[in-house]
Amino acid sequence: MKSKVLTRTMILALVATLSLVGCKKKPLQPTGPTGSGSGNTATPPPITGSDISSGITIAGPGERPLVKPSDLEKRGEFTPVYFDYDSAKIKPSEMPKITTVSEALKGNSKKLVIEGYCDERGTAEYNRALGERRAQAALAELKRFGIDASRLSTISFGKDHPLEQGHDDTAWSRNRRCEFVTLDK
Repeated sequence: MKSKVLTRTMILALVATLSLVGCKKKPLQPTGPTGSGSGNTATPPPITGSDISSGITIAGPGERPLVKPSDLEKRGEFTPVYFDYDSAKIKPSEMPKITTVSEALKGNSKKLVIEGYCDERGTAEYNRALGERRAQAALAELKRFGIDASRLSTISFGKDHPLEQGHDDTAWSRNRRCEFVTLDK
């Protein structure tokens, strides 16, 4: 009788331990069209001094664009494109901003990184994918305006770099955006 109780106790302890430990999560795989941007839904590291190279590299599939400090100063050169909640569709009211970016790129050979962002709601993985879809939507519109895809790259920061820190509709609406950073050749 005591051995049955001991066996059951051991089994319950083993099951409890295994349920607390869980399974190893699979790493996220890059997604998206080849050559048109990173498409990577894994968490990108924040841009820091150790990320900055002396040359410029536009991201290929699964890579992250590297920019110089002078390129980072150009953030804000263009007005961000804002999105509705849980949407990657560019609103008609935001299209003039895309037109402005395309017109600025037509007269030169600069490259452009399109950064996708989300508000704080949702999981990190979901927001990274939504940020990538937003950046890809802007990329598609720029290609439609005649900008060569080889000059365009995307990256998604999801909810990792909010523009506004609040937890209300105003802050959330400002954080659902695409920003554009031009890179010197």
